Amino acid sequence: MNVFSIPMTTRFRGITVREGMLLRGDAGWGEFSPFLEYDAAVAAPWLRAAREAADVGWPAPLRSSVPVNVTVPAVDAERAAAIVRAGNGCRTAKVKVGEPGQSLADDQARLEAVRDALGPDGRIRIDVNGLWSVDEAVGRIPVLDRAAGGLEYVEQPVTDVEDLAVVRRRVAVPIAADESIRRAEDPYRVRDLEAADVAVLKVQPLGGVRACLRIAEDIGLPVVVSSALETSVGIAAGVALAAALPELPFACGLATVQLLTDDVVAHPLLPLDGRLPVVRPEVDAAALARTRATPEREQHWRDRLAGIGSRP
Repeated sequence: MNVFSIPMTTRFRGITVREGMLLRGDAGWGEFSPFLEYDAAVAAPWLRAAREAADVGWPAPLRSSVPVNVTVPAVDAERAAAIVRAGNGCRTAKVKVGEPGQSLADDQARLEAVRDALGPDGRIRIDVNGLWSVDEAVGRIPVLDRAAGGLEYVEQPVTDVEDLAVVRRRVAVPIAADESIRRAEDPYRVRDLEAADVAVLKVQPLGGVRACLRIAEDIGLPVVVSSALETSVGIAAGVALAAALPELPFACGLATVQLLTDDVVAHPLLPLDGRLPVVRPEVDAAALARTRATPEREQHWRDRLAGIGSRP
């Protein structure tokens, strides 16, 4: 096993360094990188996903590449526009909004800058990570829809799935569910309550590519495959899921390797003309040495494995 620690290019999801562990098996490499605040129960599906990648491999792909969006953190307008322009041909942008300490005006300015950088034919989606109340969501979504010149959808504007259903009925912009699926005891509550128009699936939090394919089939919603800020090893699993879905109507949120200052492979999974190839990148020995965590952090990750009851 190999433990990596890679600084990020900008603060994202409240973190500045991405850590995780790479596991090797008969099928190749798998990534185990649950966020540091996750306990053993929450991290267990992440390990199942890593074991699937390392020991079993993935289903045969139905396509050779997948479209992806450029991800824009909660940065200022100028930086947001620069990120979009450097997006390697991505015609869809996912923009973080609702950041604690920032105002609605900050979000508007960011979206206006993204629209200017994308042009009128690009697509913009926003991600709130459940930070709004119902009233805030209902009041802010139309404002941000106008600022963006039209939103493709709003991802997880509120936390509770019941509230998500209320918001969906009160706004005109489509609603996507992320945390309401991957952090829920019953991911199908989103379907049963008609709380979303789009399902966002992430391979590690949901236990692997095959587990995600089952959810996609059962939930009956269009699917967007998104990342959990992985290295190219983890991103390859997301690409494998996107490549195996019967239908792929949206760009995927898998072009996030750019948010890391380094990678564990020689040839990172970066978009070309707005798409990622369906490949399994080779882990590079020099990159592993370069990104290796300190002995203290390595022990931390060994302890996490032990806490889940896994073999090392």
